[in-house]
Amino acid sequence: MIPAMLASATAASASAARSRRASRAVLRFGRVAAMGTVTALILIAGVWASWGTAQHVLLTKGREQGTVEVTRCGGGTCSGPYAPVSAGSQARERVVIEDSVAVAKGRTYSVVMKPGSDDVVRSGPAGVLYAWVPLGGALLLASVVVAGGLRRTRAGWVLAGAGVALLTAAFVAV
Repeated sequence: MIPAMLASATAASASAARSRRASRAVLRFGRVAAMGTVTALILIAGVWASWGTAQHVLLTKGREQGTVEVTRCGGGTCSGPYAPVSAGSQARERVVIEDSVAVAKGRTYSVVMKPGSDDVVRSGPAGVLYAWVPLGGALLLASVVVAGGLRRTRAGWVLAGAGVALLTAAFVAV
């Protein structure tokens, strides 16, 4: 080969190698950006789904607190008489609580009234943990995305562990 051709081939080879490295870096950044966005959206959705109930349980100052004895269940809801515990709360003949694994007919639960309605949510440790169950599911789902899509297996295991711990604590408390 002529020395000029050899130099030209070497320069072309070096340029191609730089181009491959640059394209790999761009693809890696795109993958990390996409999977990071998906992870953030999953976690935000989990918090959003949990906050609808959790706000009533966590921010109880100024809210009516009491107990409800579940006397009737059907159609996805349970109901019963409400006995006030907090100052300024009024007794009610019938309040509605969501029928779930956390509610059984004939039992009495401590509850917090949702403002402007006859709906109540469980309070206390069981109510707090039960309110955050959607976040526990989101943590489990996000762990798969982090471990697989972001290739951060340790962070994925941490998220999965947090999700399992939250769901297990809610199951035990309820």
